[in-house]
Amino acid sequence: MNRLRAHSPIRRQVLQWLPTAAWLAAPGWAQAGAVGELPRPALPSYRFVVGFGAGGIPDAAARLIAASLSERWGLTAVVENKTGVGGTLAARAVLAAPADGGTLLSVSPAHATAPAVFSNVGYDTLRDFAPVTLIGDGPALIVAPHNLPARSLAEMVAQGRSRPGSLSYSSAGVGSSSHFAAALFCQQAGIDAVNIPYKSVGEAIAEVVAGRVQFHIAPYVSAAGLVKDGRVRALAVTGSRRVSDMPDVPTAAEAGVPGYEWSFWYGLLVSARTPAAVVTQLNKDMTGILGLPKVRQQLEAMGVTVAAGGPNEFRSLLEAEVAKYARIAKAANIVPQ
Repeated sequence: MNRLRAHSPIRRQVLQWLPTAAWLAAPGWAQAGAVGELPRPALPSYRFVVGFGAGGIPDAAARLIAASLSERWGLTAVVENKTGVGGTLAARAVLAAPADGGTLLSVSPAHATAPAVFSNVGYDTLRDFAPVTLIGDGPALIVAPHNLPARSLAEMVAQGRSRPGSLSYSSAGVGSSSHFAAALFCQQAGIDAVNIPYKSVGEAIAEVVAGRVQFHIAPYVSAAGLVKDGRVRALAVTGSRRVSDMPDVPTAAEAGVPGYEWSFWYGLLVSARTPAAVVTQLNKDMTGILGLPKVRQQLEAMGVTVAAGGPNEFRSLLEAEVAKYARIAKAANIVPQ
């Protein structure tokens, strides 16, 4: 897991990293793997459906892949943002489309949290989708405002233990990935903190900057710039090791919460009705694109380390994640709505 990114507003920053037609048309793109190095994808057109607005990693990653398909092979590839109900509207749209492999769902942990958050999503999160590939993942940062008296994660945890309820954290909404990340942190740290939900990651981080909450757990890419600009303090990184971009920021385990790890992951799914041979071919096509140097570099710039693999590997991750979020929800009393 790793790396990088500048700050705010989040949407503008991520969009700045999206490949432009001019960049893709430049000689460097063709040189970063000539067309002949990868076979032409099997389908003539692709539609990537994203359950959240432009600016998030699921959207940015889908656009990067779509741009590669369009510019490299002249194929039709579009990205559709179908927002609402925690990404479940987008999932339903993919299930309603022809199961020919041409319509893919770009997902994040929100896809796996849905069963724990919504009483009736209208589909089975695992059974109704076929994994194509994991795109990659990245760690989170636990950030705090400068007015927090605690100067380290250990000191903040000590405060939370000695004064239950004295800490609050912001999240991108009840049942969001940031809510689950903080709920698990509180469980493992042995503290009782209050969730203050907002409508987006951007709003949640803004509350930390303003000092109205004591901490937030954000994708590394969303908070690193704020830390570097001195607008918030990084208490810990949630990966298993420190990141090279911030070598002085300890892991959560090093900072006093052993065993706590969290990552934000991203991947591609299709309808489970898609023929197995088509899914296999899609996996080859998409992992081939993710292996291109320019694509990997662009994802690294978004804070995502490419971890493309086979459908079965991604299925195992999804199964484990759904089970994990169910456990976290039960312990945190997150009741499906």
